[in-house]
Amino acid sequence: MDTTPLYDLSPALRVMAMGMLLAVGPLLWVRMRSQGAPAARRLQALTVLTLFLTFDLVLFGAFTRLTDSGLGCPDWPGCYGKGSPVGAREHIAAAQQAMPTGPVTHGKAWVEMIHRYLATAVGVLIIALAVATWVEWRRARAAGAQPGTAPRGGVLATGSRVLHPGWPLFTLAWVCAQGAFGALTVTMKLFPAIVTLHLVGGVGLLVLLAAQAERYRQAAGFAPEPLSAGLRTLLWLAAIAVAVQIALGGWVSTNYAVLVCNTFPMCQGSWWPAMDFAQGFELWRPLGLSADGSPLAFHALTAIHYTHRLFAYLVFVLLGALVWRLHRAGRLARQRRWIAVLALMQLATGLSNVVLDWPLVAAVLHTGGAAALMTALTWALCASRRAAPSQLAPSHQPAPRRQELRA
Repeated sequence: MDTTPLYDLSPALRVMAMGMLLAVGPLLWVRMRSQGAPAARRLQALTVLTLFLTFDLVLFGAFTRLTDSGLGCPDWPGCYGKGSPVGAREHIAAAQQAMPTGPVTHGKAWVEMIHRYLATAVGVLIIALAVATWVEWRRARAAGAQPGTAPRGGVLATGSRVLHPGWPLFTLAWVCAQGAFGALTVTMKLFPAIVTLHLVGGVGLLVLLAAQAERYRQAAGFAPEPLSAGLRTLLWLAAIAVAVQIALGGWVSTNYAVLVCNTFPMCQGSWWPAMDFAQGFELWRPLGLSADGSPLAFHALTAIHYTHRLFAYLVFVLLGALVWRLHRAGRLARQRRWIAVLALMQLATGLSNVVLDWPLVAAVLHTGGAAALMTALTWALCASRRAAPSQLAPSHQPAPRRQELRA
């Protein structure tokens, strides 16, 4: 009787163990730094640290993609059925010998596996955040807090409000979906739509964590800043435009269309070069091929690149108007400074990618800057609210601290 298991779980278990080991340090750091603090403060500290490490993961994911390391280990979650490239060194050496400049080398295998270890560690931190929030929420209910006795989004607990556990549970489901897209990125051989969704999903994870961090801050007693209806609308429009631009930028990167236009502001010596939008934005197709299996036309790559560039003009107009309006209103000083600096950095790194032949540092920073800009806009949205007319006098002072609610 054949006793061979249908699936070998040992690589997955080893990757999970490595992720848990990497997560121990951040969890202990938060515990020591937040000991004795109110529940909302402890949860905010854990969320901010998870947000920071997730941003690092997005940067390292960009580095993995840009160094062509996405297939450094051509299986998932391990590397040739092993938990690390150490155990797979013979397989890697054979693949590297057969194709020295191919997708599998010892260096690329380590880059890919480190990315997986970091992603698993972030998943462990999000699990810890979901469990901690649920525990505090249950503790608050056991202490007698009634639904509706606290503002929307939280409950009373030990002198502060705690975010409903639905938020971190949804974030946990999101990161699980990210893991699935990470697996598909490998098994579907860098399928452009999957890789782009994986990038967008990473930015979406940052958005969820940034929103939770600000909600925990407000649960600890800080009030959101009032904005006029028009300014709130402009803030939403800027955030939506940046989200669309990130998706377009991901489509450029995953189709390797950055260098089809190597001059600025014109492309290929023309203000409107020959472009094939239908083939360029044919979403479900393999890398480098059209849906019918024919090679992707150069004009299709041009359409991908130039669409991203044209939409960038709209994004910068919106961001410029937003920063100016926030400055005139005297609101969200920290957020508007971050938005202004990050927008300028995006302009500089984007131009560097074009005119300097896609240098690695600029390319990684361009992805990181986009993720940071989306995070800053989310922070601004969650740290503000639509104001009553009496609240719209300009103020350069930070929003007043609310009295902490007593259980």
